[in-house]
Amino acid sequence: MEIPYLSSEDLDALGITTADQIAAIEAVIKGSADGHVWSAPKAVVIPPDDQRYMMAALAAQDHPSLLAVKTVVLNPENSAKGLPQINGLVTMLDSDTGLPAAILDGNWITAVRTAGLSATAAKYMANPQAKTIGFVGCGVQAHSHLDAFHQLFPLEELLYFGRGQANQDRLAARAAQLGLSSKACKTGQEVASSVDILVTTVTHTGGAAPFLDASGMKPGAFAAVVDLAAPWQRESFGSLDRVIVDDLVQEAALPNKLCDPAHIHGDLSGLVLGKATGRTHDQDRTAFVFRGHALGDLALSVLAVQKHKAMQDAR
Repeated sequence: MEIPYLSSEDLDALGITTADQIAAIEAVIKGSADGHVWSAPKAVVIPPDDQRYMMAALAAQDHPSLLAVKTVVLNPENSAKGLPQINGLVTMLDSDTGLPAAILDGNWITAVRTAGLSATAAKYMANPQAKTIGFVGCGVQAHSHLDAFHQLFPLEELLYFGRGQANQDRLAARAAQLGLSSKACKTGQEVASSVDILVTTVTHTGGAAPFLDASGMKPGAFAAVVDLAAPWQRESFGSLDRVIVDDLVQEAALPNKLCDPAHIHGDLSGLVLGKATGRTHDQDRTAFVFRGHALGDLALSVLAVQKHKAMQDAR
């Protein structure tokens, strides 16, 4: 039996939009609430070198019957080898028979589903008239988030702060392609205090002390904290009006907390199901602080497999 492998190029060609991503994520969240979709907390291994981060995420559903396991290794030393810091695969099985169904490029799924999770949270938590977006960290996730948020909000300007000039230049060039002006900032805090939407993607701070203070965010701003809150002064999250995580059960099960549990007001499922409030006033400052959830991987993987099959059947 031939098992299809979908490369990043194959997945790009599917034309999956931000609206598609949000709809797929909301569908699996509702399916989980109805008992037709299941997921397990992440399994994480951190070797003694304290550099590598190894992770596996598992989720499954019955309609269609598919199971997704994403395995990822993050190693900052990959940059010196000319490789992405994060590499991985998504293996898909039939959730009824256990037979292999597909293998997907894990880097693409990680980038797109992460932006999709942020976009889903932003739907409930961000100012719908947001004009400015800022990035602290200008790598792969910055690009996927810029593309996603550009489809949701009437963005006009991008501010950014990063450690690598090449990454900064590429992000500014992408902003220009989308019709946005851009400005490099001298500090991450300058970005955080100036924008309507903030995205932080600094996975490793290189031993530097946390340098972002949430209390300095502008009134009405929303932050998508994609980097395990590594560059953030975590106690400052208590100054925000709403802090949402991706999954309360997963957060409770893992020892390295994203922030003080007392500062958390709910999770993404609560937002989608109407059990948590993301935004109540125009001036609310909000944040989605998350580590990634297997339901997001499942949602995007199933969506990709279905779109690929539909394209193959149409030929």
